[in-house]
Amino acid sequence: MKRTLKVIVVGCGSITSAWLEPISHFDDIEVMGLVDLNINSAEKVKNEFKLVGAVTGTSLGEMLKNLRPDAVFDCTVPTAHASVTIEALNAGCHVLGEKPMSDSMESARKMLVAARDNNKIYAIIQNRRYLDKIIEFKNVIESGKIGDLTTLNADFYLGPHFGGFRDKMEHVLLLDMAIHTFDQARFISRKDPLSVYCHEWNPMGSWYKNGASAVAVFEMTDNVVFTYRGSWCVEGLNTSWEGVWHAQGTKGSTDWDGSDKITAQNIKGSGGFFNEWEDLDIRGEIELKSGAHATLIREFANSIESGKTPQTICTDNIKSLTMVHAAVESAESGKKVKINM
Repeated sequence: MKRTLKVIVVGCGSITSAWLEPISHFDDIEVMGLVDLNINSAEKVKNEFKLVGAVTGTSLGEMLKNLRPDAVFDCTVPTAHASVTIEALNAGCHVLGEKPMSDSMESARKMLVAARDNNKIYAIIQNRRYLDKIIEFKNVIESGKIGDLTTLNADFYLGPHFGGFRDKMEHVLLLDMAIHTFDQARFISRKDPLSVYCHEWNPMGSWYKNGASAVAVFEMTDNVVFTYRGSWCVEGLNTSWEGVWHAQGTKGSTDWDGSDKITAQNIKGSGGFFNEWEDLDIRGEIELKSGAHATLIREFANSIESGKTPQTICTDNIKSLTMVHAAVESAESGKKVKINM
């Protein structure tokens, strides 16, 4: 019988429900406490999810001292991630945190040191890695049916009207959202970044203060190029939250619409002006039962029990965060930026 993982949730904004809904179906995770600078937000979440035994408060330090949890779930805004995570790690807790890992590389490195020095697990919610279709798309590429991967393209076009802190953020698309797509690119390709050139702008009609749109070209390991086109102020013809993807190989190509459709073609015959192509039948090859937040949280809890390293461990995720901050640096300087891992 598994022991119950006792956790404190820090940050009780809108994102918290994406965590607590799947947690409500786990009988081995107990939410002991809810922390928010606004006590009313903590009380609201407590009532909404019927967490009758949970303590609410505004001080993480006091709750860590009084409740002594096994883990902290960090659902705060990006600027608070470093302070929350380091305090929790230093108190002897494992941490699962919202993306992005931090709002700066300097803070992210301090978080890695805190996890290492305290011998605790610190992982990040990169929930896209646990979707059935992204795994299927990755597996098509890795099967060799399209040859060796040469190019990976992602388009991300949405128009969410969040309100709140995002409306005033600098580099809002790159810092708050692109981490998902950049991490997806590393997951799909199994390549790491070497350099980036990024152009960022705020289109006419944008309801964000800064940087709602961006285009970036990454040089990756093994001569793979990853291109990103994204915007957070698009009205009409939106993509899914996962984006639209195209992978080009030496023998064929495969597309994923970011939802349920994956298509692929490879060379059937050669010798003419254009080669002949044939559709690849990839249906039914993979049976998956993954599920984003639920699977990621389950893996994190299991890793504490088993000692195995979770897929989104901080020492790996910092590579995706490096892509974000290198893209921001390139956008600000107008120059290509080398990425040192």
